[in-house]
Amino acid sequence: MSQLFFGYFAGMIAMTSILVVALRNPVYSALSLLVMFFHVAGLFITLHAEFLAAVQIIVYCGAILVLYLFVVMLLNVKQDDRYHSQWRIAAIVCVPLVIEAVVLLVGGAGTMVSSRNAEPQDAVVTDNTLAIGQTLFSTYLFPFEVASLVLLVAMIGAIVLAKRDIGESDA
Repeated sequence: MSQLFFGYFAGMIAMTSILVVALRNPVYSALSLLVMFFHVAGLFITLHAEFLAAVQIIVYCGAILVLYLFVVMLLNVKQDDRYHSQWRIAAIVCVPLVIEAVVLLVGGAGTMVSSRNAEPQDAVVTDNTLAIGQTLFSTYLFPFEVASLVLLVAMIGAIVLAKRDIGESDA
């Protein structure tokens, strides 16, 4: 049953990811991105990472996608006619990937081990949020701080560029 859910989520993620790139209307691309984010959250739920699924929905669907839509609406981007349809190139790239996925699914079907035998009897139940927090602030503390500094510099740069454009339009 878990392979069925994984197949559904993975298929929808792949299909909506292709639609994000292939659709010419940026609003439709953003809506495809929204569907893809929700299916990634579904994959996190199947992995029993409910906290990551909630963060995925709150951060990516709630903040990042709204930012994308705000920029699209602010720039008043219409349908993109500069590029030719990319469906042929997408098909050339996707056909080998689909063949590989089918081979992996068919080849891996016989090697499944029953979950009763693979699971230890004395499994320790840990809190996902606690484990993520401990790992983030111990092992990955330096990359976390570097990422926050990069985001801070990007935010300051965006403010400086926006203020400069406002000053030039008033003159």
